[in-house]
Amino acid sequence: MGVNLTPIIKWRNLTLKDLSGRILAVDANNAMHQFLSITRMPDGSPFTDPSGTVTSHLIGLLFRSTRLISDFSIRLAFIFDGQPPGLKRLEIEKRKAARERAETERDEALRKGDLHTAFSRAVMTGRLTRKMIDDAKQLLRYLGIPYVQAPGEAEAQAAYMAAKGRVWAANSQDYDSILFGAPRLVRYVTIQGKEYLPSKGTSRPLKPQLIEAEDLMSTLGLSREQLIDTAILVGTDFNKGITGIGPKTALRLLQKHGAIENLPEEIRSRASDKFRETREIFLNPSVTDQFSIASGPLQEKELYEFLCNQKNFAKRKVAIAIGRMMRAHAQSNLLQWAERR
Repeated sequence: MGVNLTPIIKWRNLTLKDLSGRILAVDANNAMHQFLSITRMPDGSPFTDPSGTVTSHLIGLLFRSTRLISDFSIRLAFIFDGQPPGLKRLEIEKRKAARERAETERDEALRKGDLHTAFSRAVMTGRLTRKMIDDAKQLLRYLGIPYVQAPGEAEAQAAYMAAKGRVWAANSQDYDSILFGAPRLVRYVTIQGKEYLPSKGTSRPLKPQLIEAEDLMSTLGLSREQLIDTAILVGTDFNKGITGIGPKTALRLLQKHGAIENLPEEIRSRASDKFRETREIFLNPSVTDQFSIASGPLQEKELYEFLCNQKNFAKRKVAIAIGRMMRAHAQSNLLQWAERR
């Protein structure tokens, strides 16, 4: 879920063409949860392979990624979550409870024949299994798209790679990458340009957003440490915020007092007793230098076997995705040849 900082975030809109030639470190789990939400049948059921394993995330991963790469020359490196910090346990349990509640509401709507409500509840029931994640990695490997297994939070690893200059920006729906130290965060890198809102049963238009950490900190008058403290007061994946304190109030408090330790006692006493530990998660996350973002070879035969024979994808559609990657490889080779001349 990430932290809700929207009311105080400064961003500027981009187009997908503005990202041409850029390398983005994509929060893979975040992206796949989006695909699980929107890639469904009319009654809200996910797509599955003959064995019953969900494939909705593979459909989104295959077709969005290949279009971004071939049509817009955006380079992608997917980052997968590793072991979550212990403080995330309560958030994980909260998400599980929300999924179970949505599943109950979906089943009730289906019994009543209310497909609209069933779909709106079903989009909140997606869960990633180890098998589904392994399938996603296998698909990326056959496409030649690089991926990195993070030791901890994917957003922390993406932020680290961006801070080191190995990628241009982190890419996620959530703001956490900024808290983890990313100099740039790009949100809403989509083809359709819209987001489904299950609570309203409708969609809203979206444009890619660029958040630049230095500009944001300057505008807010905060350091990164103070922005982290602002998030802690609101509530993060690792701590519960203070009831009644939203982003704007938290911002004013940190602008005035500088740190949680300096807040008035009546407020500081209501902050999580784990606020220092939460702060440390953002300032010194678990990351690795052992990664490569080099593209691999396109493995056509393996793609057809995996997607068509094992996952029941239509051969015609897989051929379209392969054609996109072939064009992207040809464009890349031509560019490298031109640069050597």
